[in-house]
Amino acid sequence: MSPRYISIACADASLSAVLHSADSGTNYHTGVLIIVGGPQYRVGSHRQFIKLSRALAQQGIASMRLDSRGMGDASGEKQAFYQQDADISAAISAFFQHCPDVKHLVLWGLCDAASAILLYANTPDPRISGAILLNPWVRQQHSHAEVMLKHYYVKRLFSRQFWQKLLGGGVALRQSVTGLWQTAQQRKAKQRPAQHTSQASAENYVQLMLSGWQKFSGKVLLITSGNDLTAQEFLQLCATDSPWADCLSQAQHLQISDANHTFSSRLWREQVEQATLTLLQQLT
Repeated sequence: MSPRYISIACADASLSAVLHSADSGTNYHTGVLIIVGGPQYRVGSHRQFIKLSRALAQQGIASMRLDSRGMGDASGEKQAFYQQDADISAAISAFFQHCPDVKHLVLWGLCDAASAILLYANTPDPRISGAILLNPWVRQQHSHAEVMLKHYYVKRLFSRQFWQKLLGGGVALRQSVTGLWQTAQQRKAKQRPAQHTSQASAENYVQLMLSGWQKFSGKVLLITSGNDLTAQEFLQLCATDSPWADCLSQAQHLQISDANHTFSSRLWREQVEQATLTLLQQLT
């Protein structure tokens, strides 16, 4: 079936989505809701989300690409990624309304959309069978500074190009040293205790992501890029925090060593598509 546009009521706004229905094939009881993070809309970087939906359709799997409030063709005021529970819930209801044969629905998200999925999981939803999380966003000042020191500044120090530019006057030395010192100071900064509230905010969303993951009973696939600071910050959190490590140990994890944040090459995109299909096949 050809893709079709649908409108979804959410609060006082109208969400926009494109549904790729599946009316035949071995996996027609399986669906994927692609949650889109900012500042993207439902096409995705490098048309990634369209290509993913087409790859799924070839396997008889329904999918929906969503514009949340204030993004793409959706109306309403743009919401922060940690305030998208209502958008996700409305999209899930619409998915089952338009694809009543779907029995296994998986949420799929890149970057802060992956974070939004874990936040949504704080309210258990039996309609969701799995989650596919790509390079989740867990930006915190101290952890980001540590990742920058470990994966950015050290890499530059061992880069021939950096030293060639430095000796040739192509690097602002004072500015670089100042940036390094500021990053080191941020690394020393202590994380402020999270507020004990179920209302997500910029201050506590990382803690609520963890609690959502701990409550989630479906299958989880984590896909991370080897050439991406966002992914490195997330993996560092899992390596240094026992509750996060426990969640990761129970999930499936694919690391694509050379990939950038948006999996921009055909090879990386196809690896993501295949990993997605592999998880979906486990649900049938």
